[in-house]
Amino acid sequence: MARLTMENLSMRYVRNGPMALRRFSYEFEDGVYGLLGPNGAGKSTLMNLIVGNLKPTQGQVFYEGQEIGSLGRAYREILGYMPQQQQLYENFTVKRFLYYFAALKGLTKEMADRRIRELLDLVSLLPNANQRLRALSGGMKQRVLLAQALLNDPKILILDEPTAGLDPKERMNIRNYIYSIAEGKTILLATHVISDIEQIAKETIFLRKGRIVLSGSQEEVQQAVRPYVFEAEVPRERYEELNGRFPRNRVIGEREGQVSIKIIAKEPPRIEGIRSAAVGLEDVYMVLYP
Repeated sequence: MARLTMENLSMRYVRNGPMALRRFSYEFEDGVYGLLGPNGAGKSTLMNLIVGNLKPTQGQVFYEGQEIGSLGRAYREILGYMPQQQQLYENFTVKRFLYYFAALKGLTKEMADRRIRELLDLVSLLPNANQRLRALSGGMKQRVLLAQALLNDPKILILDEPTAGLDPKERMNIRNYIYSIAEGKTILLATHVISDIEQIAKETIFLRKGRIVLSGSQEEVQQAVRPYVFEAEVPRERYEELNGRFPRNRVIGEREGQVSIKIIAKEPPRIEGIRSAAVGLEDVYMVLYP
């Protein structure tokens, strides 16, 4: 049985208004799932429905076969949620903020002491434990929010843009940690940073206007768009002309005056040396969101 299941999940914020999510159905087991799409695709709406912050216009969310609304506190106890918005108690210190949420999650003082120290070390904030939240940078606040989501060692972990504002080394550390704890957990990670999920997600879901446009393992989604991804080497002086003809292109290297480019097109472009290309998750995104 899937750990977390959505059936025909739909959400409309205003009566007779547009649908933010449309008949979303999916089964999540243990592991990391990536959620990709442009702004307004429905990612945050989906996450708020899963954690119970919103009630769906239609459809249901089930945890191990039981509708989450009927589980009440039992569901909240196995849930960790990191929202995209930095809604923090600015006058609290980092440590006080985490102890406050540890109490809300029902952790004992002994458990809270251990977990807070572990998590502050993980997110590189031990030296800042007694700083007030208002004094932190945006990236540091992101790390506090992530630590908060992990306090109760949740079975369901929902992360909305967890690495926003972090430098590359911090992103790598957080990504590696998320992967290391995925066994026995269902982790749903929404991001605009494709590298955050390319190596760790067992499946990726692409949303557009509240609908799933593609989903599956890395191999499955890459195979689906392979016919539309090409590459070639062209002289640097030709690149500007090709850039005008094929706006969905990206430079992937340059050597001795030759520019290597990838081009997204419905059929092979008429360029000397054009060939099918190896496909990455970024290419999938470029195909799906022209």
